[in-house]
Amino acid sequence: MAIAIVGAGLGGLALARVLHVNGIDAVVYERESSRGARGQGGMLDLHSGTGQQALREAGLIRQFHAIARRAGQDLRLLEPDGTLLLQEDTPDDAPLERPEVDRGDLRDLLLDSLPEHAVRWGHALESADNGTLHFADGSSATYELLVGADGAQSRVRPLLTDARPAHTGQNVVELGIPDIDRTHPDLAAMVGRGNYWVLGNGQSLSAQRNGDGRVRIYLSFHHTAEDWFATSGIPFGDPAAARVRLIELFAGWHPRFTALIAACDDTVLPRPITTLPVGLTWPSRPDVTLLGDAAHLMPPVGQGANMALLDGALLGLALAAHPDDFPAAVKEYEREMFERTSAAGRQSARIQDILASPDASRKMLAFFQPA
Repeated sequence: MAIAIVGAGLGGLALARVLHVNGIDAVVYERESSRGARGQGGMLDLHSGTGQQALREAGLIRQFHAIARRAGQDLRLLEPDGTLLLQEDTPDDAPLERPEVDRGDLRDLLLDSLPEHAVRWGHALESADNGTLHFADGSSATYELLVGADGAQSRVRPLLTDARPAHTGQNVVELGIPDIDRTHPDLAAMVGRGNYWVLGNGQSLSAQRNGDGRVRIYLSFHHTAEDWFATSGIPFGDPAAARVRLIELFAGWHPRFTALIAACDDTVLPRPITTLPVGLTWPSRPDVTLLGDAAHLMPPVGQGANMALLDGALLGLALAAHPDDFPAAVKEYEREMFERTSAAGRQSARIQDILASPDASRKMLAFFQPA
């Protein structure tokens, strides 16, 4: 096939879908063995002007509205002593400006919109050169245009730039409470229907309600080294002891917040946070380009998935507009993508700085409610 997409994440699938809608074939090569090979993570808030715009171009906005959670737009912002700074509850008739959607449900929506043969599972890319892809199983495939949609550790990116993700000074531990409405109704009422943030001095706790009744808990530690997990004293191999240690690290916080940690199950996952340089560009090549985290990895503050989806949609539209001139389509796409994602990267970095600041809660309140 002329167009090869490496990575069946949201951006790569959005590209394949927009190409399919416009009568252009592409093949998506994915290292996972099947769509259900691993969990796809938590909820995403899809913004009306970016992620939702991509789904409009893909002809999937109606199906998206059917799985989106309007109540996921709710927000509660607190200080470590329990002071409530901000509570925003979404009316039932509120516009779907930033509704939440389960990442797995959105991926399934995109996968179901493609022909069955469009995704080749179990194809882990080893290298690419001179129009040929080489996979870990010894197989190969040819391409005229290669699109790296293969995430933070992209195998395609080195064809265009020497840039590599760098640690941000933030490390996150992910936990979760399953079926919270039944198992811990008091904590469920406290968290509410959407996002729940408690911001302290260099540490934060966020809770995010998922569509399956699970609440994901993210504990963030700022101003920490890349090897901090090795020295933190958190025994990740012993979930019960890990929860005890995490509660110790949040000593002095209101008991209602440490109660969230204590209620979590045995999922305790370390998440070092890395990013690519803001404003990363590269000289355009006629046969290779990137999208999503492969092109502009950002801190996880609500921009990455939206940018990836829009990347895929806009690259697909550019290729549809120049079906016989891939180099022109790539240049057109990259010119817009560099400018758009640089702006998003700067905003993400600004939020990251706020979260790491001594007065994070008050600064974030000012961000949400500017004077």
